[in-house]
Amino acid sequence: MIPAKFKKVSLLTVAAALLAGVAVSAAAPRAQLLPVPKVVAPAITGDTIRDVTKELSSDAYEGRGPASRAEDLTITYIIKRFKAAGLRPGNKGSWLQDVPTVDITAKNADGMTVNAGGQTLRYKFGSDIVAGSYRVTPQTRIKDAPLVFVGYGITAPELGWNDYAGVDMKGKIAVILVNDPDYETADESGLFKGRRMTYYGRWTYKFEEAARQGAAGALIVHDTFPAAYGWQVVNSSWTGTQHYIASANNAMDQTQANGWIQKPVAEEVLKASGQDLTALTAAAKQQGFKAVPLGSSASLSFDNEVKRATSHNVIGILPGKKRPREYVLYTAHWDHLGRCTPDKTGDDICNGAIDNATGVGALVSLAEANVKVGAADRSQVFMSVTLEESGLLGSRYYAEHPVYPLARTVGGVNMDGVGPGSPSKDVSVTGGDKSDLTRYLQAAMKAMGLYLTPEDHPERGGYYRSDHFSFAKLGVPMFSVGRGSDWTQGGKAAGQAASEDYVLHRYHQPSDQYDPAWDWSGAVQEISLFYRLGRSLAMTTDWPNWHKTDEFRRIRDKSRAGVK
Repeated sequence: MIPAKFKKVSLLTVAAALLAGVAVSAAAPRAQLLPVPKVVAPAITGDTIRDVTKELSSDAYEGRGPASRAEDLTITYIIKRFKAAGLRPGNKGSWLQDVPTVDITAKNADGMTVNAGGQTLRYKFGSDIVAGSYRVTPQTRIKDAPLVFVGYGITAPELGWNDYAGVDMKGKIAVILVNDPDYETADESGLFKGRRMTYYGRWTYKFEEAARQGAAGALIVHDTFPAAYGWQVVNSSWTGTQHYIASANNAMDQTQANGWIQKPVAEEVLKASGQDLTALTAAAKQQGFKAVPLGSSASLSFDNEVKRATSHNVIGILPGKKRPREYVLYTAHWDHLGRCTPDKTGDDICNGAIDNATGVGALVSLAEANVKVGAADRSQVFMSVTLEESGLLGSRYYAEHPVYPLARTVGGVNMDGVGPGSPSKDVSVTGGDKSDLTRYLQAAMKAMGLYLTPEDHPERGGYYRSDHFSFAKLGVPMFSVGRGSDWTQGGKAAGQAASEDYVLHRYHQPSDQYDPAWDWSGAVQEISLFYRLGRSLAMTTDWPNWHKTDEFRRIRDKSRAGVK
């Protein structure tokens, strides 16, 4: 779910750091570093990524909604391409890993009614507010729940920060600012790493924390710049069926309702409550901020159409010839939004051409290239995961229920949006130098004549919006890397213009469609980079780890302990 998917922000997620913000530099010293294997990428054309993208983003696939008729078409096509590439079924003789899901669609939504300062304010579902429930329940009814402004909704003990300190949220609705307190700074200085979004700025975290606090509901105030996308993206993403991993307790430990409200709605509600959003936002940026009960209440209700289903990760493997019980991953999600809010032409299919039919096309291209060259020393696993757009659920399910032990998974490469256009001269990174994977990127960049540039738009938090994060959180170092914005044709102006056009006009909208005029030369360059990174990991005896100071070093060390 990355607004930075058009590869104007190419990601080196060499670390799963929640608070990462340093520039990439030479890897931390380590005794007896093994040389990075020299890998030469075979000739790769744009034919495969073009054909796969065109097929999977056609209207026949109805936007590739998980657990739908379109899923059957999608996974059948991916399996067909994996077979043709020469892979073997990757899950004990099967191509598929079942991912149990609960699909919840809000019906008969009445919007929201607020009682504040003697006034009754009413807001429409879709245009003013969107909301849904994680709970598996036929109805959601919240009546006159007190509203509490909780700033950025962050509890970070290691930073001495607690927006919920001293307030009991039981039965109340949290009103929460998007992003984190430092997002307006010009650099990366500050408690929350300045302009670079931390995980505390992600909407997923804010809903998780509101639930931990016992809140009845959570409403995030949408603001385009700190959110990194417009209201149309929120509307498209939240007004259709929502997909969740099935849980034993039917998610009854979650809030009754999670949602977003437009910034003008928040301003009006706070003004009627005798408060000012601008003043409270300024206060919320300061350490020691205390939550503010607004003395007003909100009611909202909707029915929940619940459907239990099973979605699927598609897994293929090219077994290693020397160390087949050591694994390198290539991942790309196949799902998109399915049918979504119609545009002005009435088109209601979010085709997801760039997001992420291109990633699947790159995955198939890599399978073909590796099979053509022959098996590597280690096994290579090619996995197209589901439910990325619903919160990285398919990759999370695999990471928590791995087919191949994470302790024996060396690392991998994730691909999310392999945009068409010109090749570039650079690689742009996010996450900082946090692991030994940096050496592998440096070797590939040198071989390809690429240079490193700072990350574009670190405030958008792209690191937390794709599937590599699911693996990194459990200790597996993962790349998500591609070309930067200094294009060989048109320079930085062309690369940045293409990026902004995609984010503003196509991301999570019906207009993310295949264009037969697309130039695939830049995508070929990225696939060549992916090949070098994954193949070099598969041809070494090295086990790249997080640096000793990284918070995920302990997780990796624990998982690797005792593995021979």
